[in-house]
Amino acid sequence: MDVSSITGNEILQMLLTIHILAGAVALLCAALAISFEKGKKRHILAGRTYFWCMVAIFLTAIPMSMMTGNIFLFLIAIFSFYLAFSGLRFAINRKGIATSLDWMAVCFMMSSGVGMWVLAAIYFVDDNPQTITLLVFGLLALILGYRDFKSHKHQTATGKERIAKHLNNMMGGTIAVITAVLVVNVDLEPVWVWWVLPTGLITPVIYWWTAKVLK
Repeated sequence: MDVSSITGNEILQMLLTIHILAGAVALLCAALAISFEKGKKRHILAGRTYFWCMVAIFLTAIPMSMMTGNIFLFLIAIFSFYLAFSGLRFAINRKGIATSLDWMAVCFMMSSGVGMWVLAAIYFVDDNPQTITLLVFGLLALILGYRDFKSHKHQTATGKERIAKHLNNMMGGTIAVITAVLVVNVDLEPVWVWWVLPTGLITPVIYWWTAKVLK
């Protein structure tokens, strides 16, 4: 096969195929990680596989967003990958001392939130229905990012709080994958409902689970 003969559309289709497959495996691994006993080998394996699937989702979403000029997808990719990345970091960083990579990641997360609000303002002027989606996800990016920023600053992510943060962020990344599946496969108006619905339904469960862990 002559690589030079591959068109932009073919590259985009290949990236999209990898993106979808990685999303499907990520959802399966998330379900397995939740069902397996925490801290055991099967749970860790499922969690690590989930993370690398999220890496694949991120690494395909970024070039796709650039090729299509889709800033919305670019910002959502940063948002969802940060949750998976920080979720893994909280799982393995038992001392709660942030590295330079942790600080960079949380800054990217909060920057994506600001970017979503700027894009929401543009969408509002253009009467784009995704304005609500960007406002909600932008707020979440800023809240979650600032929460982790404070945790890094005060080095509080130890013990039960570390486990709770691991749970929160991993589940947050899973919500992002579920949201993407719904948006792609369910064609109902208004479209912003399907972007926000998984967050609205699953977030209370995460808070309940977090409270249970902290107790």
